Amino acid sequence: MTRALRIIPFLLLAVPLAAQDATPFPSPPSIKGLQVQMVDDALALGIHHAGVNLNVTVLVDLEKKPGNPKRVVDGHEFSFNESYLRSLDSQIKPLSDKGVLVYLIVTPYPSKNEAIDALAIHPDARKDHEYTVGGFNSKTPEGKAWLKAVGMEIASRWSGARPECGRVWGWIVGNEVNSHFMWCNMGKKPLADAVAAYAQAFRILHGAVRTASANARLYISFDHHWGVGMHGISPEEAVPGKDYLDAFAKLTSDLDWHVAWHPYPEDLSNPRAWADKTVTGDENTNKVTFKNLEVLCRYLRKPELLFKGEPRRVILSEQGFHLLLEPDGETLQAAAYAYAWEKCRRLPLVDAFIYHRHVDHAKEGGLRLGLWTNDPQSIVDPHSKKQIWELFRKAGTPEWDAAAAPLLPVTGLKSWDELAGE
Repeated sequence: MTRALRIIPFLLLAVPLAAQDATPFPSPPSIKGLQVQMVDDALALGIHHAGVNLNVTVLVDLEKKPGNPKRVVDGHEFSFNESYLRSLDSQIKPLSDKGVLVYLIVTPYPSKNEAIDALAIHPDARKDHEYTVGGFNSKTPEGKAWLKAVGMEIASRWSGARPECGRVWGWIVGNEVNSHFMWCNMGKKPLADAVAAYAQAFRILHGAVRTASANARLYISFDHHWGVGMHGISPEEAVPGKDYLDAFAKLTSDLDWHVAWHPYPEDLSNPRAWADKTVTGDENTNKVTFKNLEVLCRYLRKPELLFKGEPRRVILSEQGFHLLLEPDGETLQAAAYAYAWEKCRRLPLVDAFIYHRHVDHAKEGGLRLGLWTNDPQSIVDPHSKKQIWELFRKAGTPEWDAAAAPLLPVTGLKSWDELAGE
């Protein structure tokens, strides 16, 4: 009887469901990753992990145009923007065909189309759109059905059953959710309410992904705030990452989830990750940056955070180092990458170090994080490679030690072995 009840709703789908793929999660040769802008360049750099963004609101096809894929879920019919899905195929497939693990960063950016946002974004989000990413609509029946349909559509497309589309192995649910005023907006909410709303969305997407893949991984995304929330933001809009993690774990202890952390330096405009002055090595530190990344890894080994006796895995899904416009700026940026790479080598829970950005972006608050400079007449068109590009290429290869050694004195260390592990 239970099995029949499961099957009946799926008979309403306009596209067939593939059997759940049982392929084990891969073990790539290194942690080297990049949020990819130029696929050919990324492959030349030898990456093994790639971050790709998916904007949930662009998926919405309110007109239900012929030829677009459609699903009926929980009594609601939805249609998806096939041209947008194909544009994502064009990013995902060339990477996954080369063995690169692709992580899809699933986020609902406001479209400012009232009907679309009412479907995809939490109804309590600010109406003035003074935020970057909205919270998922896990509140209304139609919003929950939409989110489930989205998860099923994208998981069935990129979990191995359709090789012409490519493959995704990691699903990052939202972005920096502990700073929800900007990156997961659902209005002002205390910690418990913010976590509950997000956890419900996470559970919906987790279940949907599991219909297509038994071993793809799902991640909760954090910024670098740990023992404190973002400075100058109210506790109903940004909370400490540690508190959010603990609350989320209590609500989802039955789910296999993992952590996507962003260990930017304490000052994003200072690439000297080794010089962070306010962070400490204990679990009450204000932030978790590359300097004290071991704090997060140790914390995830606490018994109450384990899943089936094993700690949750960690990916570093967004972080980069600013290029200072001074004579040694490029060397400092490269040294910061060397420092971070060597720290990650000493942390067994870290599966991926996905660098941000590929190319400098003119509208990123003045930050110049890229492996490439951008064309001065453009926002993000590539212009020229920086010193960090060649160092990045050598990461994870036999050339690394010789390339990184000259940067060691810049960090003030006498040996990379001075870096703390777990």
